[in-house]
Amino acid sequence: MAWPPAMTEDRPLVTRFAPSPNGPLHLGHALSAIIAHDLAKAGGGRFLLRIEDIDGPRSRRELADEFRRDLAWLGLEWEETAAQSTRLATYVAAAAALKARGLLYPCTCTRKQIEAAGAASGAERLIYPGTCKRIPPDPALPAAWRLDAGRALAATGPLVWEDDLAGPIPVDLSGLGDVVLVRKDLPASYHLAVTLDDAADGVTLVTRGADLFAASHVHRTLQALLDLPVPRWHHHALLMDDTGQKLAKRRSSPALAERRLAGENGRMLAEQLRLQHLRLGT
Repeated sequence: MAWPPAMTEDRPLVTRFAPSPNGPLHLGHALSAIIAHDLAKAGGGRFLLRIEDIDGPRSRRELADEFRRDLAWLGLEWEETAAQSTRLATYVAAAAALKARGLLYPCTCTRKQIEAAGAASGAERLIYPGTCKRIPPDPALPAAWRLDAGRALAATGPLVWEDDLAGPIPVDLSGLGDVVLVRKDLPASYHLAVTLDDAADGVTLVTRGADLFAASHVHRTLQALLDLPVPRWHHHALLMDDTGQKLAKRRSSPALAERRLAGENGRMLAEQLRLQHLRLGT
């Protein structure tokens, strides 16, 4: 496959909601979808639904069907674009291009080993210490492929990305370390897949929660390395539960499907979330 892929020169307003079918949607997902939907409609643009379904056996087709019913219940209208599982060749081609430039290196470290190294160094945040960059791993072991942040920024030079709320942000990868772009079990991590997908889908405004703010440093770097169009970003405030933690699938936050099946009015719920979003000021 040729790299880079051909991109359209037309740049209308395009937003997207891209859930993974590894658990039900909750109110936090609903808010993200509503924000992306409403920004697109207000600007005369397009709102896309993309199913991010490459998480192995955790990806369940029936959950993707539930997502569609949930969005319709909320009163949202969308165009559905190609699911991630149809784009694997694109991820492989992009990774190969980065490897050919010496920007990726193999890593066989486990999360437990990385956590142990961080604890030994007294680090407050879990950042990969570059073990396999210093000492090449055994090629017989399964390996992920990490972006060499230093080489990447040397190749791109200074970069800036634009957030609707925070303004221009200089790219800084120091707080992230050398992130994984190709997983041991998949041809792409979230970082590589979502960057390529947004470019392929013509997304011009990336809307997502503030918890993913730091990831945009990586994605802006990949756009520069792979000669991809650069969108704007809109990182909105998160909905929190009663304990002050963000809503999450792993904490079994109440599912939209449960509320829908219980007969709750989805459009009314969407209006309540819009009002809450206004109170959050984002």
